[in-house]
Amino acid sequence: MLWNLEPSWLMMGVAGVIVMALFFGSALHAIMQEDGFGPIGNMVLFTAGFFTAILVANTYGIDFRNLTLAVATGLGGAFAVIAVLAGVKGVFARF
Repeated sequence: MLWNLEPSWLMMGVAGVIVMALFFGSALHAIMQEDGFGPIGNMVLFTAGFFTAILVANTYGIDFRNLTLAVATGLGGAFAVIAVLAGVKGVFARF
């Protein structure tokens, strides 16, 4: 799905996700403090998780004709990446 977009639409989509990821990254930093990865680190992980979830779903044949389903999948993947990596960081911090 992502590779079928024109480059200008793909760049606008990536820019939109990055802007929202910075917003969520800053909010997560305010909540998690030193348990998180900082606002920029959270943003990078959020963006990577968003696009990775969409690409993995496309690999398994899920076609996102509905934008709402694509955004829900991306957000789920983004928050899953943040949660898993924060859990791993917490485990390593205890040792």
